[in-house]
Amino acid sequence: QVQLVESGGGLVQAGGSLRLSCAASGRTLSSYTMAWFRQAPGKERELAAITWNDGSTYYVDSVKGRFTISRDNGKNTMYLQMNSLKPEDTAVYYCAATPGLGGDTSLEYDYWGQGTQVNVSS
Repeated sequence: QVQLVESGGGLVQAGGSLRLSCAASGRTLSSYTMAWFRQAPGKERELAAITWNDGSTYYVDSVKGRFTISRDNGKNTMYLQMNSLKPEDTAVYYCAATPGLGGDTSLEYDYWGQGTQVNVSS
């Protein structure tokens, strides 16, 4: 069974940076598609970024140029470097994984972490 644990969230001022980590256990995820989703209060969970096992990545427009998704297969860990943070980035951030191709909806992922809170003050 795959377990995902996020860390690195916190409170930061607008314009600041945070780096989130997602540590996986139970299985090596180097062949998996992994993604970061986020859910703001009162809103649906939405995709932020995806990383596929060939190293390719995808970002939604709202984070493109500010966020960088990466993975360290040796540590079985995925990261999300978030720069130039805005108040609208405030959300609970979740990591997700699937042995399949993944996609932009939460239904396409099989494993989820518990989430880490990111608060960006103006």
